[in-house]
Amino acid sequence: MSWLKGNEKAQYVQQMFGRIAPRYDLLNRIMTLGQDVRWRKEAVRRLEITDKAFLLDVGSGTGDIAREIIHQCPGASVVACDFTQEMVVIGKSRTLNCRIDWVIADAMNLPFQKNLFNGVISGFLLRNVPDVTRAITEQYRVLKVDGKMIALDTTPPKAGFLHPFIEFHLHYIIPLLGRMIAGDAEAYKYLPDSTENFLDGEALANRMTEAGYKKVAFARRMLDTMAIHWGEKTE
Repeated sequence: MSWLKGNEKAQYVQQMFGRIAPRYDLLNRIMTLGQDVRWRKEAVRRLEITDKAFLLDVGSGTGDIAREIIHQCPGASVVACDFTQEMVVIGKSRTLNCRIDWVIADAMNLPFQKNLFNGVISGFLLRNVPDVTRAITEQYRVLKVDGKMIALDTTPPKAGFLHPFIEFHLHYIIPLLGRMIAGDAEAYKYLPDSTENFLDGEALANRMTEAGYKKVAFARRMLDTMAIHWGEKTE
């Protein structure tokens, strides 16, 4: 599905995540052997948030990152936005009595004023948007000066002796799990495909720098198939 572009990609992704929403979190835990929980915790720590911080979780899905923010900093407030209604419905049901407000919104056109949030974070969002530059530029726009942006996402696996095993996991194990657990092998063929066709760590860091972020850096995880990127808005 790497040929999908623009609105066609956006519609496909929205419908796909709507179908797999009920089993999305379970499959994430199984596919990553539970490591996705650790990556989200690390991503939130890198925000360096304090009490009374106002934060945006873009492409929140069912709210794992938003809830982790509140867990690490109970005095913070979070806006969790996603453009898939089914994800938002599940997320709302899991975040009752939390300082989390839910919004159905497109990461390409965030419905927020500029310089609003102390921090912006996303998990497994950027490889799914039609235009990465537009998405990170929108996040820059709504971020306050001295605020930080964090992006957790997959990254194309590097060549090496482990590459065949990673390829087998991506193209056979993940679709098999998708068919068995979510009843949707197609969706879990798209997810590996989107990983292999996404920007590598250096390329995404360059895009962030071009969008205006300073102090851009990233850390690779899980045999270099995951990366956490960060950058700051300094002016």
